[in-house]
Amino acid sequence: MANVAGSIRRVRSEAEEQARMAAEVRAGLSSRPLPSLPSKYFYDERGGRLFDEITRLPEYYLTRTEEALLPAVAREAVARVRPVELVELGSGLGGKVRIVLDAMADAGTLAACTLLDISEEALAEGMRRLRAERPGVTMVGVVGDFLADLGEVGRGPNCRLLAFLGSTIGNVHPRDVPGFFRSAAAILSPGDGLLLGLDLVKDRARLEAAYDDAQGVTAEFNRNILRVMNARLGADFDPAAFEHVAFYDAERSWIEMRLRARKACRVRVPGAEVELSLPAGGEIRTEISCKYTQQTLEAMLPGTGLALDAWWTDPGSLFALALLRRRPAPEAYGRTPDRVAGDPASTGSPAGGSRRRAMSRPRRSSRSSVR
Repeated sequence: MANVAGSIRRVRSEAEEQARMAAEVRAGLSSRPLPSLPSKYFYDERGGRLFDEITRLPEYYLTRTEEALLPAVAREAVARVRPVELVELGSGLGGKVRIVLDAMADAGTLAACTLLDISEEALAEGMRRLRAERPGVTMVGVVGDFLADLGEVGRGPNCRLLAFLGSTIGNVHPRDVPGFFRSAAAILSPGDGLLLGLDLVKDRARLEAAYDDAQGVTAEFNRNILRVMNARLGADFDPAAFEHVAFYDAERSWIEMRLRARKACRVRVPGAEVELSLPAGGEIRTEISCKYTQQTLEAMLPGTGLALDAWWTDPGSLFALALLRRRPAPEAYGRTPDRVAGDPASTGSPAGGSRRRAMSRPRRSSRSSVR
């Protein structure tokens, strides 16, 4: 692992990361019958700004729903796990991560924070802000990919809570999710937790509107991946020659985003040593966003070392936060829920609050509501 200044370390050198990107893009664009590009490459500076704009659109319910649900959930997750260290995967130091840090600080447990992100710039900025806000917290930044490099975080000496929020798990192909969970379990000790944000299965119209907004911001965000290819790999994509496509595949329970060629084109990507020819109407897949139910999540957990400990949703069942726990024994896996926290008879909480299923010994829930 290559070191950089301060408390940020790189899993790979910049040259190694560039070579890895080239290999991933070459493999994706060579895929048939449907070429693809890795969705993590949406996020240069412009892509980050566009996504921030998406989160404020009326159609995009995900961020505001999760942010409304999170304060009460964070307090209860912290009460259950009692973490000393927060390990945050992939979103720098945004408002949602601050909510979890606040819950840990309020509980008197917060001592350390580790941030993992593909962008060194995002990490540096996040850690600069964290130092200013919480000077007593020990900080580490790891520049890497949460799918490939989670093991580089290593095991810590203290109790941990991993935060993987914003429904980013939806961008992971279902076949790869159990492997990600095994990697997460490998850096956790028994009793440690993983707080996971999940967008839920719902009606097609609402889902498709969230990924194809009336203002066209998502369309511009989608085309931005072509600009990243041009800037980083010397490609000659013409973003204006592609139209944005987003649709819900009910059989696979995922939203799929594609770019469709308005006319026949031939694109060269010299940095990845690949060329792509598309007919008019030919498409490149740029993202999947899987939608979950509690049952589909639980079906992915056996054999991973993690078990579902608690499940919270907003009153409209748009979004869920799940607490997974590292279990020491196989018999602890797959417990069934013992109550719904939104039931005033079982929790004392108002009926209009968030709904929770406690997967182990029940606790009284705090009143709460909800990328």
